[in-house]
Amino acid sequence: MIRVSGQLAGITVICHDAAMALLEQIDADLKKAMLARDTVTRDTLRMLKSELLKLDDPDDLEVLTRAVKSRRDSIKSYTEGGRQDLADQEQAEIEVIQRYMPKPLSDDEAREAIAAIVSEVGASTKKDLGKVMKEVRARYPGQIDGKLASTIAGELLS
Repeated sequence: MIRVSGQLAGITVICHDAAMALLEQIDADLKKAMLARDTVTRDTLRMLKSELLKLDDPDDLEVLTRAVKSRRDSIKSYTEGGRQDLADQEQAEIEVIQRYMPKPLSDDEAREAIAAIVSEVGASTKKDLGKVMKEVRARYPGQIDGKLASTIAGELLS
């Protein structure tokens, strides 16, 4: 179902319900951060809100995942460049973004989930890795890191 969420500079902004709920939560948390003078949270939430509003059909989990990945890349660059202060800033932003993401599974939980998927889809060789990974992404979006899932599935299929 599509709902109209309001107008932005004379343009009607249309969002799906899931993204709408995330936007409403971000708005509420943004107000709290502004009142608390929490600049890291305020600035991070403003960026997230902007990203969600500028997309026609935002996949909120994809936007959040992309934002975290971008910051992790920045942390690596800042650390290599000797700018720990900027790396710490990026890490603080990641922690704000992760509040809106599904809780990640532990390594053991991920291993159990992937083992169950391997047996359900009847995977037995490395050639079946694609089927397994497709099912992992469908069932556990944002909860299992892709590299970890690929590693675990590879071990189970060898």
